[in-house]
Amino acid sequence: MSNLPSCPQCKSEYTYEDRGLFVCPECGNEWEANIEGDEESFVELNISDANGNPLNDGDTVSVIKDLKVKGSSSVVKVGTKVKNIRLVDDDHNIDCKIDGIGTMKLKSEFVKKV
Repeated sequence: MSNLPSCPQCKSEYTYEDRGLFVCPECGNEWEANIEGDEESFVELNISDANGNPLNDGDTVSVIKDLKVKGSSSVVKVGTKVKNIRLVDDDHNIDCKIDGIGTMKLKSEFVKKV
């Protein structure tokens, strides 16, 4: 077997490596690991909502502004709850799935933690 590290969030042993990141298939956590000897370090994203509350993978958030969906006539209405978000290091730093619309990327400045 390989010597891949366990997931730092859920402690799962079923991690795998993908394009320089370690990925946990159970909780969806992704992290960079620098293995030097027995030491491991991972990069943690510090992303907060519109009110300054820190967000984590798996949180539930609520949309605070009507958001137009690019390339569609759909609109994500104020108060829409989004469950099980995933944080990413990008301009739109939340990956999520919204009922009735599908997979989307949101900016953290347009949501608040529930």
